[in-house]
Amino acid sequence: MNQVPVGLVFPGQGTQKRAMGAPWRDTPSWAIAEEVSAVTGEDLPELLLDTSDEHLRRTDLAQLSVFTVALMAHAEAVRDGVIDGPVAGCAGHSLGEYAALVASGVLTVGRAAALVAVRGRAMREAAGAREGTMGVVVAAPLGEVEALAGEMRASGADVWVANVNAPGQTVVSGSPDAIGEVADRAPSIGGKMLRLAVGGAFHSPYMAPAAEALGRSLRDTVFAPAAVPVVTNVDAEAHAGEADWPALCIRQLTSPVLWERSVRTLTGPLGCGRLVELGPGRTLAGLIRRIDPGVETVSVNKPLAAPARSAGER
Repeated sequence: MNQVPVGLVFPGQGTQKRAMGAPWRDTPSWAIAEEVSAVTGEDLPELLLDTSDEHLRRTDLAQLSVFTVALMAHAEAVRDGVIDGPVAGCAGHSLGEYAALVASGVLTVGRAAALVAVRGRAMREAAGAREGTMGVVVAAPLGEVEALAGEMRASGADVWVANVNAPGQTVVSGSPDAIGEVADRAPSIGGKMLRLAVGGAFHSPYMAPAAEALGRSLRDTVFAPAAVPVVTNVDAEAHAGEADWPALCIRQLTSPVLWERSVRTLTGPLGCGRLVELGPGRTLAGLIRRIDPGVETVSVNKPLAAPARSAGER
């Protein structure tokens, strides 16, 4: 009997919550938290066990915390046999792409952790230097959201599409005034906008200083050929073997996250009939159900538990 090809997907910032590391504390994968602490100088056990939700919203701390839990979930899923078919591809949502690079063999845990630390600090500093925010437009078609953003930019507003998450869910990023205008005008394109509690205009030109800072670290980082294809945010293409990872990671900070297309690449060209979400929460499983209801999804957000399967399971 042939096994179904598996795709691994990793969540990004926004999925963090207080004590999200507690389920992993007594597992062998807890050593990853200690390793990330040693590399970055941050106390990951403290962040994952005792830090408040409010403090975890800080961009740099949120990113390191989610990244670490994602890697622990991956390690335990391998150990527990949850990943029970050939892995045909990996993808991560924004920050999650760094966990995907570890799972694919492109980066070691230590090298990826060092980059995530630099990335988080650089994004926090860029957000502090130029006030921005984000909102999610729901129900409106992507083309209408893109047209609205383009029209507003033509009249001098700072607003861009930041995440194409799923049909009827598009995140916009920009100045507070521009995002407020999108909220006012969203009903005219058949949607409504929900404001996001974020500290900056991520995945927009406002992050150019962060991309420059991250680029310096990327140039000094050793990348290995991908043993498993990684579907990257900036182009939704599967990159196997050698790739220009520094360029892709730099572009990611100022470019939209093409998540809907990335999932379609996993389930289409790469042939993944099962997607395993590794990390806190079940955000990606929810998006995947909207993108491709027929694909089976499994969320691994705690160890040694019966995995939660989506309504689209086969």
